[in-house]
Amino acid sequence: MSIVQLGQQAPDFELPAAGGQKVRLSDYRGQVVVLYFYPKDMTPTCTTQACDFRDYHPEFVKLNAAVIGISTDPVSRHVKFADKYDLPYILLSDTDHEVAERYGVWQLKKLYGREYMGIVRSTFVIGKHGELLKEWRNVKVKGHVEEVLAFIRSL
Repeated sequence: MSIVQLGQQAPDFELPAAGGQKVRLSDYRGQVVVLYFYPKDMTPTCTTQACDFRDYHPEFVKLNAAVIGISTDPVSRHVKFADKYDLPYILLSDTDHEVAERYGVWQLKKLYGREYMGIVRSTFVIGKHGELLKEWRNVKVKGHVEEVLAFIRSL
């Protein structure tokens, strides 16, 4: 399986969201999409990131950009996370990490000497025609959402 490259068509996918609906990336053709992968709901850094996207959500809407978060957590956990923090955008569940692998963000990680596979925090901006315009890998949360917005404004 090849990993998406800048300028290429972003891999389409279909994943479950809250409410039981299935969401496809191709459903968003005609809009810019901010696709962000994060490790786990309800953890401090992931919560900060999610709330940053929430706080700037009106700006994304003005720019006709959809924000989509993806982690390997089940839909039920996404529902609790979104409800607790009033997240206005969609969270998708990639429990088998197939989409994370296609975007190259499912990687070997190390924490306190323990190695395990998990999502490396990453963000992708996908153009109106489905092409990958920009990527940030190994994201540091502070200032990241502002950087994403600045990129979208420059389009």
